[in-house]
Amino acid sequence: MGDKEILISIVIATHNAERYLPDCLSSILNLSLPQTEVIVVDGLSDDGTVEILKHSKLPRLKWRSEPDQGIYDALNKGIDMAAGKWLYFLGADDRLLPGFSALADELKDENTIYYGNSLAWNEEGRKQASELLKGAFSCYRLAKYCMNHQSILYPAKAFEKTKYNLKYKILADYAHNLMLWGDKSYIKAYYPIDIVAYHMGGISSNYDDLIFEEDKPRLILRHMGLNVFLRYMFRKLKDRIKR
Repeated sequence: MGDKEILISIVIATHNAERYLPDCLSSILNLSLPQTEVIVVDGLSDDGTVEILKHSKLPRLKWRSEPDQGIYDALNKGIDMAAGKWLYFLGADDRLLPGFSALADELKDENTIYYGNSLAWNEEGRKQASELLKGAFSCYRLAKYCMNHQSILYPAKAFEKTKYNLKYKILADYAHNLMLWGDKSYIKAYYPIDIVAYHMGGISSNYDDLIFEEDKPRLILRHMGLNVFLRYMFRKLKDRIKR
């Protein structure tokens, strides 16, 4: 299959991911996704991650292992390597569900951002629904809450003008989504389909992105407009008073 025939590029950033990566790659392989490539950008792991990649049976796998400046630097490298018309970002500790194939079948308009639901899973393997991992996102809901990155299939053109801002170490995807949801040239299409089992123990659940939090009101005003900004700030004020 030539690059021109690739529909979806699944991009995975890894660093010392030997514990989770085999199940992640197996979840992709088991779906037998046509016209799909997998791109793994590894941050020079010193465990068995590279050996797993060397011996993977995925038919369309690209990978590289080199120093990077963090997760979003790796994802930006993956974007540059991608040939697909749509981009999907998966954590090494996440697993695709059969619903991913159903959402992939809906991909038609390259001016549309398609997204579904994520299920949370824990170390015991239990999956559970979370209100913040499912449902449609309006501009105001996105201003209040971060979308789950793994619930979204982006048209590749959404990264042509700008990629992830490395200023934000944990929430660069949130910053990028604020920009895209404020861009009226993109349709946002939600499908109530569970597409991924999202591991709740990732870096975003254990660390804060203080630089993003400081910039967030300004980003909302810039991309979402004055009305959403005022609603967001009023909500913050009410929450502060309650506390």
